[in-house]
Amino acid sequence: MRVLTILLALCLPLFSIEKLNCDLLIVGGTESGCASAVQAARMGIGKIIIVNDTDWLGGQFSSEALVAIDESRGPSGYDQTVPFPRNGAFLDIINYLEKVNLEKHGVPRPGNTRVITTTTPKDAHIAFQRWLSPYVEKGQIEIINNAYVESAEVKDSKLLSVSFKSPNKTFTVKAQVTIDASDWGEVIKASGAAFEFGPDLYETYKEPLAPKTREGYPLTDMNPITYCMVLTEADEEAIIPKPKNYNPDNYRKHKYPKDTDWLYRSRRLVDSRKFPSAKNDSILLCFPAFDYPLDVYTADVVRKLEATEPGASKKNIAIMTREQRQIVFDDAKEHSLGFLYYLQTEAYDSKKENNFRKMKLYSEFLTKDKLPPKPYVRESLRIKARYMLKQQDTVPAGESKFNFSKIMFHDSVFSWQFEYDFHPTKRQFLKEGNEGPWLAVFRKGRTWGPPYSGKSNFPLRSLIPEKIEDLIAGQKNLGYTSIVSSAIRLHDQSMAVGQACGGTGAIAILNGIALHEISYNRKVLIALQTALATTDESGAGISLWPYSDLAPDHPAFTAANLLSVQNCLPIKADSVKAELDKKLEPKWAMKVIAMTLTQLEDKPDLSKLPLSVSKGEFLLNLWNKVKALKWKAYPTDSSQDFDGDGVLNKFDPMPLNEKKESF
Repeated sequence: MRVLTILLALCLPLFSIEKLNCDLLIVGGTESGCASAVQAARMGIGKIIIVNDTDWLGGQFSSEALVAIDESRGPSGYDQTVPFPRNGAFLDIINYLEKVNLEKHGVPRPGNTRVITTTTPKDAHIAFQRWLSPYVEKGQIEIINNAYVESAEVKDSKLLSVSFKSPNKTFTVKAQVTIDASDWGEVIKASGAAFEFGPDLYETYKEPLAPKTREGYPLTDMNPITYCMVLTEADEEAIIPKPKNYNPDNYRKHKYPKDTDWLYRSRRLVDSRKFPSAKNDSILLCFPAFDYPLDVYTADVVRKLEATEPGASKKNIAIMTREQRQIVFDDAKEHSLGFLYYLQTEAYDSKKENNFRKMKLYSEFLTKDKLPPKPYVRESLRIKARYMLKQQDTVPAGESKFNFSKIMFHDSVFSWQFEYDFHPTKRQFLKEGNEGPWLAVFRKGRTWGPPYSGKSNFPLRSLIPEKIEDLIAGQKNLGYTSIVSSAIRLHDQSMAVGQACGGTGAIAILNGIALHEISYNRKVLIALQTALATTDESGAGISLWPYSDLAPDHPAFTAANLLSVQNCLPIKADSVKAELDKKLEPKWAMKVIAMTLTQLEDKPDLSKLPLSVSKGEFLLNLWNKVKALKWKAYPTDSSQDFDGDGVLNKFDPMPLNEKKESF
């Protein structure tokens, strides 16, 4: 009996339920989760806990291994340009990444490829660690690794706590606000918050690209996952073992680029030929040739899924259990490895410049198969938010595809632009039955662009659930449609999402205000937008209005962004350049002053503002004069149709303006 008592005493700590308290809980050490934590810490939140499901920080930068950094692109495409300057948390982490590259390779951008910045997964994790470390050292941020959501406690629509399980303990975290920055919306599901997944039908949101019928567009249809592969140059041939169930027909008949030299150069991470200070070449393989659709599965995967639960093979991956998703992931890994084996054997050409036979799988993941801990996740579930962002909100206004979007939001929390970009979502079997082989192919209306979005901003309302309080949707779990989700999923956009979430959580905590009230409380909203758009020694401000020529280090960056979202500037759909260094035109200045006065409750004397200055100096002087004044309150009547246009706020992209479009 005494021995049993001792054994129980020794084992009890392994299974004890630890109870933790914090101001802000962030679930997911993804790029969005990390950006949330840093922004909240910058704003003074004292206790932030990040619960991460791996031991690497940075999501698609690191654990998902998408290390040729994708960022917002306009209609020009892959030409190493962006539709507006890098900004916010994304700019901050890129600076850290490029510093790590400089230390390691002697150059900040060693890839010499079609994206601007590249890295390696472990170096990205190191950069994120460095970025968070000042706040970790001060005790503002605590990181708990290798834990996942088990349940959530909700009472009267309030999220009270979230419980987690890790290899050696179960613990519960109670927070004032929780951000779900996980890959698959784990807190959203556990809390009972309403969400959507799969293709939206046209009848739901009237989107131009949406399918009219469910036939051919099952709810399991999602932007595919991909197990990225990072390869480094070896001294000798490093052909991998033939993968289980390898079938070359999975790769022979795909329609995507097959030139091995192009595949090598397209997402090269380190070019040691161009940069001799770098020791060996490294490349990323992440191509549609081995994307892994999620609509239907092979017979082998179906059998394994059905063994866990009847009907499991017909579930959308976002609502599968962890065990079920792992079955899918394991098969996706084999599919990726099959492509590499194909490159090293059948597709090998000794006359080609680059030799895949002398490329070995990256070893620093410390995984048995040398693949990343996670697949690249392009699409998750979508929270039913206070406003659902739709394709028609985001298309360009006017005649040019380079213009601002038709709808520009008063509660903007970041800017973005991209094509509506689905990778092949359909698994097409090449023989009768579902044994394989198969190809990944497009469904009509679910392809990559064009069309492109306009230069867009994102509404705070689309981060906030319809009913569950104290919860913010982050990462790719946002209040948008499936079509819009395909255009807001890149590295910079997910960083911006996180920064917006962290700022929103912080402003709610600091002001004691409910999350859903911020969009309609002008004083608090301006405080949030100011915090997000401010550049200081702790980090870069975020673009609330996507001017193509305005960078965060410009002295008037904050002023121009805030005055734009407060409807104080005469902006046209094609006024995509701020041109703040141009000489001020007095006629334009008078119009700005008049528009600003219509937004203020106070009526300051603005007639003495200097006019013999640049546009930027004028806007900075104006903002400094008016920012602390009393702005006209937004309407808060109980009709739920603040602008009286007959469209309820929850369906109205511009609930404070009876106009149907911004321009």
